[in-house]
Amino acid sequence: MLAAAGGVLADRDALHLPGEHATPARVPWERIDAAEWDAEAGTLTVTEVAPDVAAAPRHVVVVDEADPRARDRLLQVVRERVTASVVLQRHVRVAGRAGLHVVARRPPGGGALAWGFRFDVGIDPDDAAVRRVAAEALARARDDVGA
Repeated sequence: MLAAAGGVLADRDALHLPGEHATPARVPWERIDAAEWDAEAGTLTVTEVAPDVAAAPRHVVVVDEADPRARDRLLQVVRERVTASVVLQRHVRVAGRAGLHVVARRPPGGGALAWGFRFDVGIDPDDAAVRRVAAEALARARDDVGA
């Protein structure tokens, strides 16, 4: 374990979030698109990379931690691990400036890239034209990195 605070655990391979059930949600670093800390609410919002052209899963957890050093260490580890996983992020316009991002991330131990998408506000991942643009952008990105 690299860090822990308020029931959230970070290890070499993943972030473990307390879930609704007894088993915590395990989110591998390469599947995390963003992690946002709200100091006022004491919440950590983790948004996963959408594995296909669908809405990205989100987790919101309260980090109830008496020791601010433990909380700060956890947030630092999350930032470092998510950043280290990034291989490629490419924005492709769909309508005006809005579009989608093709994302490639690598697991901490190496291995195959995890590919996914992030959609700008106002872009409907269910729209056929958006799906077409996403498929073309993914093919170009894979070709560019030799995947």
